[in-house]
Amino acid sequence: MKRMGWWIGWAVLLAATTATGAELKIGVINVQRLERESPLADRASKKLEKEFAPRLQELQRLERQIKDLQGQLEKDAVTMSDTDRRNREGEMGRLSRDFQRLQREYREDLNVRRNEEFQVLFERTSRVIKQIADAEKYDLIIQEAVYASPRVDITDKVLKGLAAEK
Repeated sequence: MKRMGWWIGWAVLLAATTATGAELKIGVINVQRLERESPLADRASKKLEKEFAPRLQELQRLERQIKDLQGQLEKDAVTMSDTDRRNREGEMGRLSRDFQRLQREYREDLNVRRNEEFQVLFERTSRVIKQIADAEKYDLIIQEAVYASPRVDITDKVLKGLAAEK
């Protein structure tokens, strides 16, 4: 059903263009390239790395602690009493659960913050795209095209607009 609506939209647009005899001006934007090359995206990524570095270090420390405890348990298992072995296994199980919980929370929090930061990028990018569309009289600007000729790709213009906006 969605696909049919898309085709109808194209048909109406082409019919309107043909009826008026005007040439349709289309631009295409490569969103992945914007996310990779935009100075705003780079700043957002560095900001997130800095913000989440302490939590990542804590996760790495906890992971090393679990591996060390597991190695020690494997090495000393035959010489340990049953009580000591059970205590160490219990401690290792608790640490593993804590690690998994902290890792899950880290990923969830990072995704939320990444979405917040990239929402700002999206808003600024939309504003720049609108300015380009108005200034250069574009009829249609598409994101995420399956194929686009370099002749209609305006990603460079958007990147320059974002750099100039600061």
